Amino acid sequence: MNKELSDILTIEELSIYLKIPKSTLYKLVREGKIPSQKVGRHWRFRKEAIDRWLDKTRFEEPDSEERQ
Repeated sequence: MNKELSDILTIEELSIYLKIPKSTLYKLVREGKIPSQKVGRHWRFRKEAIDRWLDKTRFEEPDSEERQ
């Protein structure tokens, strides 16, 4: 049961997992750029969906060398 619970992250847990501020996460949620679901007044994130999103966005982002 603990594994099931850890598969769903709160905004605080996701902030730690991604190592980014909560304010950045709220911005990504507002812009619809990160997979999320609102439950009542709280945002929840499936770890599996976040991992897929990270892989997908890694390949979509232009390489920093290409920007120069």
